[in-house]
Amino acid sequence: MPLDWLVLLTFVPASLALNVTPGADMMFCVGQGLRDGAPAAWKGSAGVALGGLCHALIAGLGVGALVAAHPVAFEAIRWIGAAYLLWMAVQILRSDGPGRASAKAGHPFRDGLLVNLSNPKVILFILAFVPQFIDPSAAVLPQFLIFGAVLSAGGLIVNGVVGSLAGVLQQRFAGGGAGARWLQRLSAAIFAGLALRLIFLQRS
Repeated sequence: MPLDWLVLLTFVPASLALNVTPGADMMFCVGQGLRDGAPAAWKGSAGVALGGLCHALIAGLGVGALVAAHPVAFEAIRWIGAAYLLWMAVQILRSDGPGRASAKAGHPFRDGLLVNLSNPKVILFILAFVPQFIDPSAAVLPQFLIFGAVLSAGGLIVNGVVGSLAGVLQQRFAGGGAGARWLQRLSAAIFAGLALRLIFLQRS
């Protein structure tokens, strides 16, 4: 075991506290739930969780520190992520409505993975939070992967549940009408808001 169990037990409640704090990942899953219901929310949450684990791997290999230290790489990732989120918002508005947007707006799992990977703030967060629990005298990469897995598992559950609750509204308005149209606009607004959040993100 590359880390102390006491350290891991300390990390778990800290990570859960972060998971239940509303953020971009949670809002993404809410948007998926509003767009296509609970199954899409869970798939989107799984994609986000895998993206978080990939970030932990990247940080453990030292690549994350290089990205965080180079403004050009940071900016490229930020703008790619913002563009992808805006594209999703447009596709949702162009779709036929909640429950029928999947073919045009993409796949929830893929979208969750790409949105998470193209969010440079996640890279900075992993590099700022996880090293506090790392034992430098032991192998670093396995520790990053274990802590990343804990974070991702907690996020998978919390974001999936919250997105599923949003999916209840989608089921209610899946038949169409004015309510469905407003739900569609709300879903698109969430993705557009996440894009704007990335656009105005400060490296600090």
